[in-house]
Parts: sequence; C-alpha cells; structure tokens
Amino acid sequence: MDVNEFDFDLPEQLIAQTPLVDRTASRLMVLDKVTGQVQHRHFPDLLDELEAGDIVVLNDTRVLPARLMGVKEDTGATIEVLLLKEIGDDEWETLVKPAKRVKLGTIVTFGDGRLKAECTGIQAQGGRTFKFIYDGIFYEILDALGQMPLPPYITETLDDQARYQTVFAKERGSAAAPTAGLHFTNEILDNMRAKGVQIAFITLHVGLGTFRPVSADTIEDHTMHSEYYQVSQQTADAINGAKERGGRVIAVGTTSSRTLETIASANDGKMIATSGWTSIFIYPGYTFSIVDGLLTNFHLPKSTLIMLISALATREHILAAYQQAVEEKYRFFSFGDAMFIKPSQRKELQ
Repeated sequence: MDVNEFDFDLPEQLIAQTPLVDRTASRLMVLDKVTGQVQHRHFPDLLDELEAGDIVVLNDTRVLPARLMGVKEDTGATIEVLLLKEIGDDEWETLVKPAKRVKLGTIVTFGDGRLKAECTGIQAQGGRTFKFIYDGIFYEILDALGQMPLPPYITETLDDQARYQTVFAKERGSAAAPTAGLHFTNEILDNMRAKGVQIAFITLHVGLGTFRPVSADTIEDHTMHSEYYQVSQQTADAINGAKERGGRVIAVGTTSSRTLETIASANDGKMIATSGWTSIFIYPGYTFSIVDGLLTNFHLPKSTLIMLISALATREHILAAYQQAVEEKYRFFSFGDAMFIKPSQRKELQ
C-alpha cells in the first residue's frame, strides 16, 4: 500500500502551538467507524458516547524532562540531546542535533558539569547512544537540567511543563506524552465512573518510533521501532471482565491501542498481565482483537498514527473526516482537538 494514500493538505496555522487554558475545552469530532458519519461536539460530550459497562483504557506513562542542552567538551559547540530509551546501566538511546558534530567518544557536558555523557554508538537519522557520568541520583539531576521534549512542529515555549503531562501520569520513562490523554481531568474521570464506566491503566513508554517519519514508499516496507509496555493483572482482569459482560473497550490514544492489540492478538483476544517490547505496526487490513473504539488526537499526514486509525475506521472514512476537520479549523497534533472513533453498535450487558 502506497504511503501517499495517507496524505492530506494541512494548513500550518491549524497546528496547535499551545494548550488551551482548560484541558477539557477542546473540540471533539465523533466518527462512527462503520458508517463514517461525523458529529462536531466538545470534549466533555464524550461522556454521552459512553455507556455503563464500557471500559476506558488510559496510558499512565510519565514524560521525562528528556531534552538536554549541552556543549561539546572539546569545542564548546552547542549540542541538543533527546533521551529516548534506557538500554543499559546509565546508557541511553538518544536523538542528537546537530548529529554530525557527535562522533564516537565525543563527550557532552550539561549544566554546571554535574552531568556528562560519552557517545558510545552511532545510529541512522541522528540516533546516538550515550553513557552518562554523574554523581548522585540521575533522575533528580534530569529534573533539574532537562526540559519537556516537545515535538518539532511545536515552536512556541511551553510556560507550564505540567501541561505536557496527563493528570494520571505515573510511570516515569516516556520520551513524549500520550497526547489523547491530555484532555482529561480528574473530574471527567470521576463522572465516567459515576456513570458506570470503568477506568483502567496500561503503560507504554513512547519512544523512537514517534519521532521517525515513514521513509519507505510503501507501508509494508516500513519498520516500526520497539517501545516498552506493561499491563497489570488488575487491568487484564478488568478488561476481560468488561468484554465478557458485553462492554466495549475504548482505548485512549494510539499508544494504548498498540499495547492492547499487542497482547490480545497473541492471546486469542484476551488480556494477560505481562510486560515487554512491542513493534506492532497497525495499518489497513489489520483486524483488531480487542479494541472497539478509540479516542485520539488529529495526526500528521502519512504518519503511522493515521494509518492505525485508518485500520479501525477505514482510510476513506478517516480522510473524509480529516477533510472536514481542516474545513472546520480543528486544532491538530499534540495540543489540538480530539476525535472519538466509536463503535456504532452498542452491546447489551448480561
């Protein structure tokens, strides 16, 4: 399948640069995944689309302040290092700018010198591995020196770093926020519970794949990078129980979807408590094993994320909905508006 089949025209002014003052103030496009029918609503209206017995699955990963600005020890040149994944004892996979200045053995110093890093490996497209050298506790130093790793299409300064964390962020380790979850407040979650909707949490630490474009001409030739996930026994039991009682599984974000499908597709549609690395690539032709509906933001043209949602609601429905989103001036990407891809048929609870 040609990657260009997932392209669309997106005016630059529709890329949201800053979050809204109120997390819940975003618009919500509701798309029936079977009929393609679209409704234009607001995020709190999501509650109207959910029923008692449904289970909403959220990604509780916590974003690291993973963007570090340093200098080359030998020349003083400025180097930006984005932490992506810890691969060993104080050794990290990173993205570096400008990468051409960082060779094997290059030492970069951060802040007042309490943190240093030596380049121990070189990968394509700006990838580098670094061994970090420090005294004290690494994450405390990172909290002091690091910045939130906002995506490259966001050029405005983020005044409140907490706005790039979900209110339920818990498990530290992500290089980017699970942005569909940014719309939620504790009040909305409480309202869902009061309606009889269950809330469950999984963890997927967003990594390198989020920052890499699809460089292949055909989808089948693209290779996804792996990301770490973890699902507890409590969450597995809750999801299986909801399914058995006729409830729908609503994933919040493509990260939750990928985690759920990684596990369920390998276990006859059931969830189990497990952890590991997933490189699952979901695109049209894929049959979902457990996810019924999906809450997500609006994604980049030709991205793996728009391919995933096209597998759930068909490419034709998604591109038609995105055309409406452009015409109606929805806000796109991380700080943008939301889309709910809903199952059109509600199941009766037993």
